[in-house]
Amino acid sequence: MMFINDDKFKEECGVFGISSKGKNAAYAVFDGLYALQHRGQESAGIASVFNSEIIVRKKMGLVAEAIDKCDLEDLKGDIAIGHVRYSTQGDSNVINAQPLTSKSKHGSMAVAHNGTLVNADVIRSLLEDGGSVFTTETDSEVILNLITRALPKGPEKAIMDTVKTVKGSFALVIAYRNKLIGIRDPHGIRPLCIGTKNGDYILASESCAIDTVGGTLLRDVEPGEMVVIEDGVLTSYVYSEKTKGQTCSFEYIYFARPDSVIDGISVHSLRVRTGEELFKEHPIEADVVIGVPDSGLAAAIGYSRASGIPFDIGFSKNKYIGRSFIAPSQEERERVVSLKLNAQKEVVKGKRVVLIDDSIVRGTTSRYLVDLLYRAGATEVHFRVSSPMVKYPCYFGIDTPYRKHLIAAVMTKDEIRDHIGCTSLEYISKSGLIRSLGRDSFCAGCFTGVYPLGAPSEFMEVFNNA
Repeated sequence: MMFINDDKFKEECGVFGISSKGKNAAYAVFDGLYALQHRGQESAGIASVFNSEIIVRKKMGLVAEAIDKCDLEDLKGDIAIGHVRYSTQGDSNVINAQPLTSKSKHGSMAVAHNGTLVNADVIRSLLEDGGSVFTTETDSEVILNLITRALPKGPEKAIMDTVKTVKGSFALVIAYRNKLIGIRDPHGIRPLCIGTKNGDYILASESCAIDTVGGTLLRDVEPGEMVVIEDGVLTSYVYSEKTKGQTCSFEYIYFARPDSVIDGISVHSLRVRTGEELFKEHPIEADVVIGVPDSGLAAAIGYSRASGIPFDIGFSKNKYIGRSFIAPSQEERERVVSLKLNAQKEVVKGKRVVLIDDSIVRGTTSRYLVDLLYRAGATEVHFRVSSPMVKYPCYFGIDTPYRKHLIAAVMTKDEIRDHIGCTSLEYISKSGLIRSLGRDSFCAGCFTGVYPLGAPSEFMEVFNNA
């Protein structure tokens, strides 16, 4: 089964948590998850703490489908966490929906996780040999199990010992008794930020969710940092001294909402700058600049500004075709693309068009869109991409195709140009992306094959050779 947007990488999930004073925190979590819906559409869940016990509601589907008014009334308590999921580990099944919960003599706990552990199978096997029983297929349950086993040391020590044991990417929000806890991996691959609202503290994958609930962004959780919020007081612990912020570059390029700020960088402004850099690196004479909705639009604006070529809306989008519309065959995928997007003939007819997109992964949708523009009367289609060529899979929380399905891994740039049928094709360089970001510390493994940390050889072999 393939997805309509299978020319894009797919994020794994989004997390949200709030510690509020004397309020039913679940309502704010519901609104926060709505703002993070773009990060996962398979399942949604909320867990709240009431009298030191965990109440959880989670189902398959979008936030509004998974959580209803009755659920929110049941989810009492002034500490709550939530999760929206796109599965990269484990089947798309309600059993694997989060938050995950545990109950022991040391108390009940709920955990929501964004990321992927590359040593989860090894740890899980060792835990099972020691008598642990797992109820899900997710690597997140490995984290919960390790923390629960170590709880006699106290929650802070148990969590820090756990994250020193696991290897990979993680942004976690945890609810335990009267504590809301957030923690980010030593490389900061997946985002996590802190907000405030009238003395309440908020943890979220993206700042747009903090804005949605009326909060104010305070700062990001730093790589290798754990924050513990208890009784209205935030305490910071640094558990890893050897940290280097290497946020996933695709958070900025595609995943994050444009109104988010991640590690001090405005997502929208960054995308506009990539378009400006694209023109500096690859100028062309043309009549109109258009972007692929929605994530290519900001870069198209930047290209237009830098070039002086007018920007216009080149595609009309049917907003009722969702991101996760399943299309099982190539013919069906192309039919669904035609339902989702249609070229604006009056914008492109008889014109030389610059078409901007944020990435090309497989090339299937790109090829169709170029053909759509030609059929609408474009005389030339110059394709510009605001990310470097995607040649390698990701091991750290993005659902990527196997390497043989990445078009830039098996074709040269000229071969890709011929395959998708455009007049010319150019990508932003890695140095151009760095200039746009304003710093060189980010994960670019899908472009270079060099990752913040290594994955086990068997893990890499599956993605590279399957």
